[in-house]
Amino acid sequence: MPRRPYMRVLLFLLMTTSPAAAFERVESREVFLSLVEGRELVTSGVSLRVGADGRLGGRGFGFRVTGGWAWRDGYFCRTLRTAIRNWAEDCQVVEYADGVVRFTAERGSGDVADLRLR
Repeated sequence: MPRRPYMRVLLFLLMTTSPAAAFERVESREVFLSLVEGRELVTSGVSLRVGADGRLGGRGFGFRVTGGWAWRDGYFCRTLRTAIRNWAEDCQVVEYADGVVRFTAERGSGDVADLRLR
């Protein structure tokens, strides 16, 4: 059987050029709440709910998580508490694509967390 190296290249291109969901920035509290209110934000070991009343709650790696949030100047600003650690307020960029909410810490210059809506 003759070798067809071009088939490998074609297969590689097809597998690597599929369009990924483009994240779009969430600009307002109203849009943010329309995405998350009444739903869970989940990732491996974490399940959180964001309330319209400014409260956060859920579980993270076996610990109860509580906190608060506000929308300020286009950022989701939150505090978090668990039995073993408290996190100071951090204002984060929020983006959304295809059932995933992306939070980028430190006003968009820090760590990224992708949480799926359920």
